[in-house]
Amino acid sequence: MRAVTIPESGSKRKLLDAAEQLFAEKGFEAVSVRDITQLAKANVAAVNYHFGSRDGLLSLVMMRYMLPVTEARLTRLDAIERKWTGKSAPLEEIIDALVRPLVGQVRKSELSERLFYKLLGRIFTQQADGLPAPVEEQLRQVLERFMRAFGKALPTVDSEDLIWRIHFMVGGMIHLLTHQNMLHRPTRGASGGPTMEATLSRFIRYSAVGLREGAEAEAPVKKGPQATFDF
Repeated sequence: MRAVTIPESGSKRKLLDAAEQLFAEKGFEAVSVRDITQLAKANVAAVNYHFGSRDGLLSLVMMRYMLPVTEARLTRLDAIERKWTGKSAPLEEIIDALVRPLVGQVRKSELSERLFYKLLGRIFTQQADGLPAPVEEQLRQVLERFMRAFGKALPTVDSEDLIWRIHFMVGGMIHLLTHQNMLHRPTRGASGGPTMEATLSRFIRYSAVGLREGAEAEAPVKKGPQATFDF
């Protein structure tokens, strides 16, 4: 995986921190170079000087947060597959490997927990509009690896249906990251104030049920002469 070098201090770091905060709060398209430089108290030309362009700055923000997440996902999946060598891993463990790295990364971020999850949610929604090449390649690897793992855990679900089920699950994950606090006011607090860890546990259980829905167990192997007459 390509390393991402983040400056420890100076104007470049201030611009990066300002961009991350604004992108998380407002979305990528709504934030201008002037917005970023005003928050960072820097000259407008500083973005081009340090990052080449606004897109260069946006790419560094995405890479800083997504590459460690995708690497952690693959590492966790490797460990699960070693643990269950020759068998299909439990569905909940595979889902956990997909979503838990999001929680692990927040502890390494200087953003608040709320902004961190909003930023990741926005990065995921950006996929359709194009991502930095290193991030896109990592996400492709993640999709291929997890498709195989989910397919092994759900052998009776055909590949097209499985793709859609995973798509729905990822959509729920993006919504959770971007709008995790939206329930409190309309439910008048009935939604509680769970930690992200508790919310992820709920999400994993919910997703497992959706992925399994309608999936039948593998048909038993037929024995004797009946195996020849598959009516």
